[in-house]
Amino acid sequence: MLAIRQAGFTVDWAQDGVQAESALSGYGYDAMLLDLGLPRREGLEVLRHLRKRGDTLPVMILTARDTVEDRVRGLDVGADDYLLKPFSLDELLARLRALLRRASGKADTQTCIGRLGFDSVKRQACVDDTPLVLSARELEVFEILLSHAGRVTAKEAIADRLTGWDEGVGDNAVEVYIHRLRRKLVGSGVLIRTLRGLGYLLEAEQ
Repeated sequence: MLAIRQAGFTVDWAQDGVQAESALSGYGYDAMLLDLGLPRREGLEVLRHLRKRGDTLPVMILTARDTVEDRVRGLDVGADDYLLKPFSLDELLARLRALLRRASGKADTQTCIGRLGFDSVKRQACVDDTPLVLSARELEVFEILLSHAGRVTAKEAIADRLTGWDEGVGDNAVEVYIHRLRRKLVGSGVLIRTLRGLGYLLEAEQ
């Protein structure tokens, strides 16, 4: 879990199937890494309930169950990917990034708006060929806005995405990160607009 956080993801960890179902019903997530051997409620049952209520959350199963029947069962119940233990962390992160790209309808790892480019694998933003120096939090906020480019992202949604269960973001933290990003995006051809009462909009400069 620490390695996934260090890769730039905000992570919540459920210790059993019951806690996982509670989290899934109360929070909005981008993806789920699901162990089949969960206590209290088995992983496939969690996945079955998720799909039964129509939730299309991308799900990758992580398990030591390596028979063809196990893989077929997991995919048929509704998993989007299936990774066997032991696995390489690099492969896990690559598969997770691919899962998120497919869910967002983006096949390419490169995004360009104005003179701004972003490599989702290297997690590097550049203006022309000059890298932008962003703190970890600034980069997280930038990625959230970029994933919704051309659409409004609520301040509360950004705060939720920045925090796990055991973390907290101050009331003015999002505004601080947005202010810093605006300064660093000067000359990039990209603007972050504030729509009062609605949120923030990242778009190409007119």
